[in-house]
Amino acid sequence: MTIASITPPQQINQPARIVAGTPAFRHITRAMIFGGFSTFSLLYSMQPLMPSLALQFALSPAQSSWVLSISTLSLAFSLLISSAISERIGRKPMMVAALALAAIATVLCALTQDFSQLLLLRGLLGFALGGMPAVAVAYMGEEIEAAAMGTAVGLYIAGSAMGGMIGRLLSALLSDHFGWRTAMAVIGVAGIYAAWEFWRSLPLARNFKPAARVWGSLHQGLRLHLSDGGLCMLFCLAFMLTGCFVSVYNYIGYRLQGTPFGFSQSTAGTIALLYVLGMGSSVWVGRLVDRIGRRGVLWIVLLVMMAGLLLSLSNSLYIMVPGVALFTFGFFASHSVASSWVARRAQAYKAVASAIYLCFYYLGSSLIGSFTGVVWASHGWAGVVMLLGGILSVGLAITLRLRTLIPVVAV
Repeated sequence: MTIASITPPQQINQPARIVAGTPAFRHITRAMIFGGFSTFSLLYSMQPLMPSLALQFALSPAQSSWVLSISTLSLAFSLLISSAISERIGRKPMMVAALALAAIATVLCALTQDFSQLLLLRGLLGFALGGMPAVAVAYMGEEIEAAAMGTAVGLYIAGSAMGGMIGRLLSALLSDHFGWRTAMAVIGVAGIYAAWEFWRSLPLARNFKPAARVWGSLHQGLRLHLSDGGLCMLFCLAFMLTGCFVSVYNYIGYRLQGTPFGFSQSTAGTIALLYVLGMGSSVWVGRLVDRIGRRGVLWIVLLVMMAGLLLSLSNSLYIMVPGVALFTFGFFASHSVASSWVARRAQAYKAVASAIYLCFYYLGSSLIGSFTGVVWASHGWAGVVMLLGGILSVGLAITLRLRTLIPVVAV
């Protein structure tokens, strides 16, 4: 019996996956860079403004952190819903709608009169935005050949890093000179432009097949992926990685504006320039993974992240800033490897697998990010480092366990 005779008909007629270096690959990566840029810019532009909001609305650091946590929390809950809807209406329409609605919500944030209104809009922003990260990696997993997935996901995460960096810098600078409402209006308009660029650049999916039973597919996908021990470890790792990363950038502004540094908001906001390292690390590690595999890379970049966290304890800028740089490099590299591993390991219901990963990712951002504010208020930066170091130690144990994971054979 020949191989062709036992190949299912749907695999014979399935369009070829897109290869790196082709025009279609360049169109996809260009769109994903815009999509990742807009997602992180809209989501995290409020982060450097937390000390200012705390002063204006008489909030504690932990309370002011909810301007970010409410967005990531609502985003986490919207991911599974968005992924299910995308199984019916398609990947591209879901992502375009998510980017456009989140950008409009950001513009509306400029018109709020009190903190409760701001929280409401930020919650709506997060819920709307869920449609982009919920299906972006799934779209790439369906359309791009496996050998190029590491590079494609790395470029997407590089765009996310660039958006996080520019969103933070722009909001800090504009807020210092014109107020935070002007900052939100400008970033929202930029998000609308990014949504348009995404829409015109991204090719329509060729390998997507609409699901006949949307919620049935979600239920089956949840059962399938949550019964896979390897995927569950990657989901838990996402929770820890992003919780630690967001915590550092949530409260580093407070540290830089306090003693012994005493920087202004815009000067403290320049710490976001370190996101450039995240952009570089995600692309670099993606190509490295394509050559030598995820198992030998993930635990090393997590160690880099932990080393950077320890260096951030120093009160010398010449040690602390390189420490935060190493931490940032390690985070984006780790996230790039872990998220592409999920897309590679999930053999069916890829959008659901991606959504579960990101649900854990953003839950970590909300829960660990807010709890770290309590630790910061009571024990300062040393307490923050101790807490996050303990969490990353558990993450390191998971990465070492993943090295022994039995691969799933594609069928």
